[in-house]
Amino acid sequence: MSLPFPNTYHLRTVAEASSKACYVCLKPSVKVLITPDNKDFFYVCPSHLTDRGFASPIIDAESEAAKKKKEALEKEIEKIKQEYEEKQRKKGKKKTKDDDKDKKKNEEEDDKAEKERDDKIKALQSGANAGDKSEDIPRLYALQKSFYQMRIDRIRNMEAAKRSQQRIKDPSFFPATPKGDIA
Repeated sequence: MSLPFPNTYHLRTVAEASSKACYVCLKPSVKVLITPDNKDFFYVCPSHLTDRGFASPIIDAESEAAKKKKEALEKEIEKIKQEYEEKQRKKGKKKTKDDDKDKKKNEEEDDKAEKERDDKIKALQSGANAGDKSEDIPRLYALQKSFYQMRIDRIRNMEAAKRSQQRIKDPSFFPATPKGDIA
């Protein structure tokens, strides 16, 4: 017998006004696990997402690559900032005269260096989709066998109840009345 849906659930966040009780512990929850084909969903609290006895995260290679890329980008930005600070320290040590020309020249160089640093940082951020928000929480989960079987049983029972209701509404479901003499 085939399963009605795969054991893959996507994590979604719902508005606080639409939150419901957690499927397991009945605490208020703003997270929902839903199957890709929307056949099954339920609300779950963050503590159960981290519970290995309830569900385990499915490692997504694409999200892992994006996370590593973001970390590399942050390191590059930090490196640029450190280079800028180092240049500023060197300029501070090389101050010679307090002439107005030197001050203006130093200020112009400082502004130019700061603008260059900002441009590099902006270029790096725009090059790596800054609109993507990376979360530490995985986006795909697989339920443990017992919880998954409970979900499947629940869906099958609902389908059986629906079939029963349809059969009851059908007039040919009930036996016909006798049409002969009572002997």
